[in-house]
Amino acid sequence: GRVVKMLCQIRYPDGRPYECDSRELLRNALSEAGELGLRIRIGAECEFYLFCLDDEGNPTKKPQDQGTYCDISPLDRGENMRREICLTLEQMGLAPESSHHEQGPGQNEVDFKYADGLKAADDCNTFRSTVKALATQNGLFASFMPKPLPQESVSGLHVNLSLSRDGENLFASPEAADRALCASFMAGILNRAREITLFLNPLTNSYHRFGAFEAPCYVAWGRQNRSQLIRIPAARGEYSRLELRSPDAAANPYLAFALIAKAGLAGIRQGETLPKECALNLFSKESQSFDCE
Repeated sequence: GRVVKMLCQIRYPDGRPYECDSRELLRNALSEAGELGLRIRIGAECEFYLFCLDDEGNPTKKPQDQGTYCDISPLDRGENMRREICLTLEQMGLAPESSHHEQGPGQNEVDFKYADGLKAADDCNTFRSTVKALATQNGLFASFMPKPLPQESVSGLHVNLSLSRDGENLFASPEAADRALCASFMAGILNRAREITLFLNPLTNSYHRFGAFEAPCYVAWGRQNRSQLIRIPAARGEYSRLELRSPDAAANPYLAFALIAKAGLAGIRQGETLPKECALNLFSKESQSFDCE
């Protein structure tokens, strides 16, 4: 038999939107961007672990393999699993862009192509349930816990964002006004990072993740620097963007994307100024007392 997955808005009997519907909150945030003539596009990088089951079918802490970053078979034993995940997602209308073994043993990553914010959140939600179902069918357990193994790599939900107007990616625009607008969007996120972290990192386990294995610990930004909260990747043109590196795999994508969007839009509306770039490696002890102001 087939299973139907339904995405919907929650409403009162009289048709009014339910104020605690997280999907509606994201829709409203994206509408605010539309009022400014902007379109927010998001590409998520989703990390997770695959663990073995015991004889009774319960999850263990034994990873599926001992592979590491971008390993291939035979060290990478998740290759077929990731392929099955991606092919299944494509059959469901999703658009995974790439997949690979991550740094930790049994850790994997699937990245999605850019999409409008609401579809990106829908895809993240569908992705998690699909991965868990396929893992069970293959005799494995899929964990999206931010730090399931104390001494191993952590699982994040890196959020890549771009702003576009009339189909043009403003992060790739040579116009000074467009660059200033993108800078204010970034400043808005940085200035509200502490408040929104509660929702981007919702578990106690989330806070064991920060400050190690390329998970940020400070509110700062930089270019091609994975120790920063916001990284500007080297990609140019269509793929010019910012990458927010603090969210983790346990976050509700609707709430996370809504808060990120609203923080950035507040920065634009208030004309907030982006602090200077911090080029230090913030994971090194020598840079613990830094000043990026």
